[in-house]
Amino acid sequence: MCPRPVIGVPADRRILQPHPFHMVGEKYLQALIDGADALPMILPVLAEHIAIDDILRNVDGILLTGSPSNVEPHHYAGEPSDPGTLHDPHRDAVTLPLTRRVLDAGVPLLAVCRGFQELVVVLGGSLHQKVHEVAGYHVHKENPDDSLDVQYGPSHEVNLVEGGLLHGLAGTSNIMVNSLHSQGLARLPDGVTVEAVADDGLIEGFRVDSAPGFALAVQWHPEWQASGNEFSMSIFKAFGAACRAYAKQQRG
Repeated sequence: MCPRPVIGVPADRRILQPHPFHMVGEKYLQALIDGADALPMILPVLAEHIAIDDILRNVDGILLTGSPSNVEPHHYAGEPSDPGTLHDPHRDAVTLPLTRRVLDAGVPLLAVCRGFQELVVVLGGSLHQKVHEVAGYHVHKENPDDSLDVQYGPSHEVNLVEGGLLHGLAGTSNIMVNSLHSQGLARLPDGVTVEAVADDGLIEGFRVDSAPGFALAVQWHPEWQASGNEFSMSIFKAFGAACRAYAKQQRG
């Protein structure tokens, strides 16, 4: 039996008074275990102390997770954030350079929600900080007063581009997804192929053309109760297969 691939998951840095913690939501770890049949490895976001080369030598894939925090706008020449916006500069300092190296090295990459936004920024695209305030788009963020099942429940339809990876995994052109984000894609970076478009025209999925390995980004949250969702499981299974293939190639 082949060993499980090791998939690195960069953490969020949160202050739980009075201490800083490096944290990853269990739902992401469970989706990697159940769907990708992988061993998740939480990566602390200590850019000054952990070299990217050391990370790349020890992982067979990278998952960029969602988060309540937003990518700081100076990374994509955006306007300053509104007061009170949650940021995570420690995560930015690790994930942005790490993602560039992952793409160049052909390490399989799956980017979810904030991870989608990080990948957009790394590739030279830009973001709306509050997509719900942009004319033509509907509200994509959750209502925090709703239960988790409602927040993560089906919210809107996306069109899966025919011939794309997601279209092949779903076996259909349209699917309902959840929606829990304020930031959204403003300018699509060069060198990507659109995979999924929301019913209001917002691009919510793409793959990286130049990446030698699996490199997929989705704006929704397939990790939520993934084991009970066939489409979500197909995404994680495809990612896990790519990670196993990469591990076999590296180990000979």
